[in-house]
Amino acid sequence: MKTLMVPAKVLGPYTLGLFALGLFTSLPAQAQQNSAGANANRFGIAVVDVPYIFKNYQAFDAKMKALKTEKETADTSLKGERDAIQAKEAEKGQFNAGTPEFRQADEDIARMKAEFTLKLQRAQKDIIEKEAKVYYQTYLEVNNAVSYFAQQNNIGLVFRFNGEQVDPNRREDVLRGINKPVVFQNNVDITPDILALLNRRVANQPGSGQTR
Repeated sequence: MKTLMVPAKVLGPYTLGLFALGLFTSLPAQAQQNSAGANANRFGIAVVDVPYIFKNYQAFDAKMKALKTEKETADTSLKGERDAIQAKEAEKGQFNAGTPEFRQADEDIARMKAEFTLKLQRAQKDIIEKEAKVYYQTYLEVNNAVSYFAQQNNIGLVFRFNGEQVDPNRREDVLRGINKPVVFQNNVDITPDILALLNRRVANQPGSGQTR
């Protein structure tokens, strides 16, 4: 059985064995309750809307919000240094060009700008790398959930598709619709099942405050 899914563009390896951790194996095999995927068992083929799952997966949303907060904290810290540079430039304007005070202020500003640029680049790189890991971890979780569900429901092939409606007034949207790999699917959409499986796992984790 092969699950056809395309991962988000990410960098770096991420080793997470969800099956080894028993995150899905504790869930009972059950017949599909999702009407949109009612024929998946019958045909042995299914489709899954990965972008939709990313948008609605609670764990992914929480991690992205945490990264946003971290970025805002870093921006606030860097703003203080940016303000200090501007204050130093204002101080420099009080001195006459060529004086020792002017040259010293000029050197201080150059040093402060170099340090600020370095910190900014490091902060941006850190956020990008963390975001990449979140995307890759989520991709693995989605992929493993699809594999588990397919095996439990005798589904031999899962295609990735995009169930978002095409806006006829947007050229790029129309082109996306034209280029969709799945032209037609007859109630084999297991997206709700996969999303429920993933969010149920989050709800069952210790400290979540939720129960199945």
